[in-house]
Formats: sequence, C-alpha cells, structure tokens
Amino acid sequence: MRHLDIATAKPYSVIGLGTWQFGSREWGYGTDYADGEAARIVARARELGITVFDTAEVYGFGRSERILGKALKDSGGTDDVVVASKVFPVMPTAAIVQQRGVASAQRLGVRQIDLYQVHQPNPVVGDATTMRGMQALRDVGVIDEVGVSNYSLKRWQRAEGARGGQRILSNQVQFSLVSRDPMAEMLPWAQRTGHIVMAYSPLAQGLLSGRYGADHRPSGGVRATNAMFLPENMAAAAPLLDLLRDVASAHDATPAQIALAWLVHFPNVVAIPGASSVAQVERNAAAADIVLTGSEHGALTAAAEAFHPTTGLSALPGLVRARR
Repeated sequence: MRHLDIATAKPYSVIGLGTWQFGSREWGYGTDYADGEAARIVARARELGITVFDTAEVYGFGRSERILGKALKDSGGTDDVVVASKVFPVMPTAAIVQQRGVASAQRLGVRQIDLYQVHQPNPVVGDATTMRGMQALRDVGVIDEVGVSNYSLKRWQRAEGARGGQRILSNQVQFSLVSRDPMAEMLPWAQRTGHIVMAYSPLAQGLLSGRYGADHRPSGGVRATNAMFLPENMAAAAPLLDLLRDVASAHDATPAQIALAWLVHFPNVVAIPGASSVAQVERNAAAADIVLTGSEHGALTAAAEAFHPTTGLSALPGLVRARR
C-alpha cells in the first residue's frame, strides 16, 4: 500500500475505506452485512495496509460510526489508523460543533478523531464560528486534523483563513473519471500547498466497475436514483467503459481497479471507495499497486472528457420513467 508524502501524525493510505453503507438502509445491504461482513471488511482492510477509514454522524444516524468503531477496536485498536468522521452542519455554531464532535468520538469509541470534517458548507452560517468550534475540539485533544467536504476551492481557502491560516488538511469531494472538476484548480492547489483531496464516489457508485450497461442497470438502493444509470447515459459511457476493460486486461486487473488507479495516479489524492464484501476491499487495495503509463492515463482522461451524460433537471424525466 502506498501512502501520501504529507506531514501528518499518521500515514494516509492512497486507498481508504468509505463506510456510508455501514448501518445505512439506503444501500440495501441488510442486517447481516452490518452485523458481520462490515467487521470482516475492516479487519481485512487493515491487513492490506489501508489506514484511512471514513464515516460521518449522518451515516445510518450514528450506526456507521458505532459499527466502524467496534470493528476497529476488535481488529487491533486505532493507534495506527486514521479515523475520519464528519459533522452534519445543520447549525454549525462553535458550541454545536463541539457537542457533535464529542458525540462522534463517543460513538466511535476513540479518545481522538484523527480527521474531523464539515460535511457540507452551510449557506447561512459562516465558517468563522464553525472553525472556532473545531479549534476548541483540537485544543482539548478530541480531534487532530480539521477537514471539510463538498467545499469549493475558494470556500476551502476562506475557511482556512478563518482558522488564522492554520491548515485545513483535506477537502472530501466527488472525484472520479466522470466527475473531474477537482482537476481544474483544486487539485493543483492542494499539490502545491500540501493539502489532500479525498475522493468520494471514486467509482461513480459502480458505473466505472464495468458491471452495468444500458441493458443491465441497477434496480434498487441509492443507484436507482442516480442519473448516471439512465439508459442513455449508460450507452454514452460505453466507449469509456470499453477502454477501462482494455486497460484492465493489459494489467490483469478489473475496470474498477483501473478507475481507482487513474485517481491515485495524482499526488495528494486519497480515494475512499466503499466495499460490499471482503473480496471487494481486497480488489480496491490492490489498485494502489497498479502503475498506469502516461499514455494509458491520458487516454482514459480523454475518453472521460468525451462522455457527456444527461444530468440535473434534464435527467428528471428519465428518472421518473425509470421508477414506473
């Protein structure tokens, strides 16, 4: 497993584990997954060198934090891993941020949350009061690093300014072959300044796995409401998916592994895919060892840029039809 070359108390693996699905009904994995497979996934991830484990208070309304915390405790504790969680900023005043941080640490069963992130930018409450709460948590040792999520680059920078220039280590954003906005300005800035871009939904909720097509679409859970899986978008994605399969064949890998390798080819990126099984977390971890050539990486980027999915309001009629 490779790790980022950034000064942090613990090493950040370039492939982490996202745990939204732990205890969350919207993924449809069931209680057997939450009660058993989730713990096996965490234990195996640790054996494979994954150090970054990401959750949030809103995932399963706290259940994800509890499941992850117990799994980490049972598989060796948290001294050698990065436990990352997020506060959902309904009203992120300093006092509420402090209260929520303590509550998350208690659910996780940890003395200190290694990376505590603001889950979304609040459109009304400014970052100054939020960051005062973060600093108070850090001053008493409840958290180590501060992060944000779904922030624009400018707001990330302003939030750091609100901390008096103290580092806000990371910004967790949607980043994949089909969601490339961070490449324009955010990632170059992070690389210049020693910050981290954490890529959630790095496989576009399975679109880049190669398992689905226009005639074989996901039928339930979160994916059923994702416009990327509309028949017209699946058809438009075919050239990109075909290229992923070709590159995967050259590396004796899977399309999903190549999509992850494309991401972690960039410095200062941590990809945090979820995993529905031990076998899947094993495949995800192995992607860190795949070295794409410059021509392969460039060809994948070009194929992704040629993919123009129907999204937003334009996708609503198709989503309505798909639910009938």
